[in-house]
Amino acid sequence: MSPWLPALIAIFSWWFCTGIILLIVRHADGGDAVAHERNVALTVPVLAMGSAGVVISAPEVTVGNVYLAFVSTLMIWGWIELAFLSGVISGPERRPCPPDLSGADHFVRALRTVSHHELLLLLALLVFLKMTRGAENTIAFWTYLILFAARISAKLNLFFGVPRINTEFVPRPLEHLKSYSLQGPITMAFPIGATLLSIAASCFSERTFSAQNPEAFVGFTLLTVLAGLAALEHWLMVVPLPDAKLWRWMLPETPAFQAKDKNHEL
Repeated sequence: MSPWLPALIAIFSWWFCTGIILLIVRHADGGDAVAHERNVALTVPVLAMGSAGVVISAPEVTVGNVYLAFVSTLMIWGWIELAFLSGVISGPERRPCPPDLSGADHFVRALRTVSHHELLLLLALLVFLKMTRGAENTIAFWTYLILFAARISAKLNLFFGVPRINTEFVPRPLEHLKSYSLQGPITMAFPIGATLLSIAASCFSERTFSAQNPEAFVGFTLLTVLAGLAALEHWLMVVPLPDAKLWRWMLPETPAFQAKDKNHEL
């Protein structure tokens, strides 16, 4: 069994889902006052289809169901991210961070900017656990757990400080979030997050090559690549690579686009 096909599918799915979300959000930035809210409402069927896919794929482990669970989870995750980037589900605090705010007050205020999103992510994790508990196919749960852990770690790193912060794709409704991120030396949050994700990728990789059937092989390959991509995204907050070029070419420019925000450019 070759890991190339599931690995390429995982990489393409990650790139494509990210690109579609950024494209929708960028178009809405140049639209009318309710463009973002309208997009979130119009894409609710994507959330519904993803949820149905998780339910349908859970009872039986087949190669098709493994792929269905993986893609369905990305659809659910994508809708949640779209709702966040559109400012529909973010947090009650929408003002920029005062320059003199620090310590616990800074953390609490920063948390209030994304608290609704964090609660939704946690609620979705519990729903995934409920939907896949006792099921034969748990790929959906593990896929979501990787995405959930990576997102929480990334947000903590942006708050505590990383050398490189890419604000190029921050949409208009979340402009205030730029003021809450700290660009500076890494803290312990970075090695903890990057190491845990790397360990997860290594564990899934070991299970991939010890798999006894195609279903397990494909499933663990997908999880290995996803965890590896999550670890890579952490390193891109440190290493100066032009990762934004992966999606910039497909996005229209808007008046809000600022060249100075291309912080990952070499």
